Amino acid sequence: MLRPDPVKTKGLHNGRGVQPEIPDRAHARVDRTKIVDYLLSPTHADGRTKAEFFTRFGFRVERWQDLAEALRDTGASNPVSGIVETAFGLRYTVDGPMRAPDGRAPWVRTVWIVERGSTIARLITAHPM
Repeated sequence: MLRPDPVKTKGLHNGRGVQPEIPDRAHARVDRTKIVDYLLSPTHADGRTKAEFFTRFGFRVERWQDLAEALRDTGASNPVSGIVETAFGLRYTVDGPMRAPDGRAPWVRTVWIVERGSTIARLITAHPM
């Protein structure tokens, strides 16, 4: 797939010109319910179109860990393109290619939150770009 235009990140760097990463990215959390009941659910009102997208690339509910790992890798391997402070904590947006079971690498946007009092990022959502 073609790489989409990058999200504007003007001013988003760590003072040395390097874009930030999600905190403790090696331990970023992707919950089973987020994958099974939302991102791969053909009946979820908001997740249905996402499920259509992800299944086109070979992801399946019975192997939900494959999508969890691919999303975790995308979040850990690409720079943060946006950070927003919310009432719940800091929300990080990370865009990049995601390795898929069928060998392709579609571009996705992943959104993570580090909740107040935590240091671990947790996946909130993901969608095609």
